[in-house]
Amino acid sequence: MSAQRLRTFFLTGLLVGGASLAAAQPSATQQRYEQQIARCNDGTLPAPAREACVRAAGNLLDRVEGGPPPPAAVTSRDGRATVVAPEGTAPSSGGADARPSRDGRAIVVPSAESTTAAPR
Repeated sequence: MSAQRLRTFFLTGLLVGGASLAAAQPSATQQRYEQQIARCNDGTLPAPAREACVRAAGNLLDRVEGGPPPPAAVTSRDGRATVVAPEGTAPSSGGADARPSRDGRAIVVPSAESTTAAPR
């Protein structure tokens, strides 16, 4: 291999490595958010104050990054309801797992999180 080819190969490797390293590091805003969350969860705050601290950190991150994800209206699978939830959330089961309550006075529909976390 010529010296020119080696130099080109080496510089290409540096550029690719530097780009992947830059992509792996979180933004300064994300780092501040994570530091604030760590302070909230350090065990010195009572539950209500800790929850308020976490909400405040999230609100600050949302303001800096342009807000929370916009809500998206999705029609349920059976077409009888419109569900409004943040974009990217898992759709509900649409009533497929609905079952009557023990006393028979209500219909229980598990949340999307509980149906994906623990299959029945």
